Amino acid sequence: MKVKQVSALRERGLRPVGRVAEPPVVGLAPQTTNKRKTDTMKSYILLRPEPVQSQILTVPVGAKPFVLFIGLDVHNDTIAVSLAPWDSPEVRRYGIIGGEHDDVLKLVKRLQATHPGATLKFCYEAGPRGFALCRCLRTHGLDCILVCPSKVPRKPGERVKTDRRDADQLARLLRAGELTGIYVPEPVDEAMRDLIRARFQVGKAQHRARQQLKMYLLRHNIRYGGKSSWTPAHLRYLAQIKMPFPVQQIVFQEMLEVISEATARLERYDQEIERAVPGWRWEPVVRALMALRGMALLHAATLVAELGDFHRFEHPGQLMGYLGLVPSEHTTGTDRQQGGITKMGNGPARRALVEAAWQYCVPARISPHLKKRQEGLPKAITDIAWKAQLRLSHRYHHLTRVGKKKSQVAVTAVARELAGFVWAIARQVQPRPVKP
Repeated sequence: MKVKQVSALRERGLRPVGRVAEPPVVGLAPQTTNKRKTDTMKSYILLRPEPVQSQILTVPVGAKPFVLFIGLDVHNDTIAVSLAPWDSPEVRRYGIIGGEHDDVLKLVKRLQATHPGATLKFCYEAGPRGFALCRCLRTHGLDCILVCPSKVPRKPGERVKTDRRDADQLARLLRAGELTGIYVPEPVDEAMRDLIRARFQVGKAQHRARQQLKMYLLRHNIRYGGKSSWTPAHLRYLAQIKMPFPVQQIVFQEMLEVISEATARLERYDQEIERAVPGWRWEPVVRALMALRGMALLHAATLVAELGDFHRFEHPGQLMGYLGLVPSEHTTGTDRQQGGITKMGNGPARRALVEAAWQYCVPARISPHLKKRQEGLPKAITDIAWKAQLRLSHRYHHLTRVGKKKSQVAVTAVARELAGFVWAIARQVQPRPVKP
């Protein structure tokens, strides 16, 4: 350390971190007119962050209850912990604990012992660890929220990122009220969501395998003269192909076998989804959404599994923004510029809506399949579904007129309005009560 930095600390009555009886505290530095000295002290205190043992605080009679905000930077095997008391601007670094739930519960016991009567509020960023830790803390009566990493405020000028600093930032923002928790589904709903997402991953693998086979045949100048690919006629054509060399035939057969296996897996997943929906507590909402055109069982179940309770959206615009279907905007003064959709929020639900929106490119009509799906539904729901057909079909043709939007842009706009009709129908139906 430079001599000037040490002298700057001694002028304030401070000593280097290694000689201080109390552990270092990360927080606001004292106000001073000398900016250089303030920056020096901040960097000096952050040089050697060490765990901090909390002091036992007593709450006077009639005073506000003590609240301790705890930021967790969660990883596979470790969790960085930072504490932010409500009555102080400082943020204390507790240290790094193990990544198991038992380690977190031990942390809770220590904090409750050192801060008797305090209210503990936890937060951590959503990631590969999922909702298990949040459910564990809530089961023990503790307040815990999950935060979307893309919505955590970041300083553009900060180029140093560590686990401890991330935990400090989470605790500080939680105390300031700048963090909003995401929706935590019930374990049964998460199981259905896992089933649907697994089916989507198999569909992506099948599409990738088909593209690889097509490119392989194209390199050898083998072209299919039919109109549509992967129809029964196309599969019969592939069965008759004979490559020039035996090793090439082996490659071709292996590629074809991957596609066949992926197709069989998709069929099994579709059967499991059909069997799982009737016993699901959200089945009434799924059946109601199937009244919409383009919203068959798979897409309806995807929306309900990904979005959960639609009553948490007070307005359809909130659902559109949550799905990332609203246009991005950059406004400065009188200059306003709008770009593509934000794509913030739930990607699988947005994809399901866009795929369903392609069905509104044709004039409005009720097909026999749609009529069968609407049997037994209340008239209020079928009226909303018919109104959606009339409006969205007209909307698509209005946007795709000569000199206007491309079909992909128009379908995205239709998907945004379709989200509003999904919101209206889903709020008409109540799920089944949860079994104790």
